[in-house]
Amino acid sequence: MEVQLKEFERIEDLEFKGLRIIQNTSKFCFGTDAVLLSHFAGIRKGDIVVDLGTGTGIIPLLLAGRMEEASICGVEIQSETAEMANRSIHMNRLESRVKILEGDLKDAPEKLGKGSCSLVVSNPPYKKVGSGILNPQDDIAIARHEILCTLEDVLLSASRLLQAGGRFAMVHRPDRMMDILMGMRRVHLEPKRIRMVHPQLHKAPSLILIEAVFHGKPHLNWMPPLIIYDENNQYTDELKEIYHLMSAT
Repeated sequence: MEVQLKEFERIEDLEFKGLRIIQNTSKFCFGTDAVLLSHFAGIRKGDIVVDLGTGTGIIPLLLAGRMEEASICGVEIQSETAEMANRSIHMNRLESRVKILEGDLKDAPEKLGKGSCSLVVSNPPYKKVGSGILNPQDDIAIARHEILCTLEDVLLSASRLLQAGGRFAMVHRPDRMMDILMGMRRVHLEPKRIRMVHPQLHKAPSLILIEAVFHGKPHLNWMPPLIIYDENNQYTDELKEIYHLMSAT
């Protein structure tokens, strides 16, 4: 399906199930963290999924490609970004399975229904306001810093959306791990899986992938580290598999 592109927009081939996404080169674009989260989340048949802070809709698109028998909703507060995500959904003819809701993720439980979801995912802003340099461009600053939502807002909304036994998967920065773990337990999200993501084998982790279960029993599984680049600065075989570069789709 053809779409009308706006200034600075381009269509990017995701090289997976024929999916494409609209990106604006002057605004915030998706990165490796979103791709890793869509793989880590482990979407299942029949899942009802909400992506909190969906941005351009990259995670709903990839999740829809991974599982046809699931219903997915992305929540995005920025009007222009939500509109662009909606055009990507229409371009991929996924309207029957993927919806984009424009609005504040803090209001998502009331709008979508408390206890209505089996899986919630989020790639939230990583930095607290006051830490690091704030980008002068509003949409990029909102994507990177906790301006319109905090980590606590994301965790609370996720817990209110989930049914008992529902899963929450998130990607974040390792330096926020204690905030994440303590915040999860405050809202009855029990951490179950953690995986550290390292740019190279002998470098410190740059990302953390974490899954929790709403009202789950305590039991934490540390997964093997995920390495992005090998000694030749090429994607490792596991990253190639995640990016679907090892075989045709």
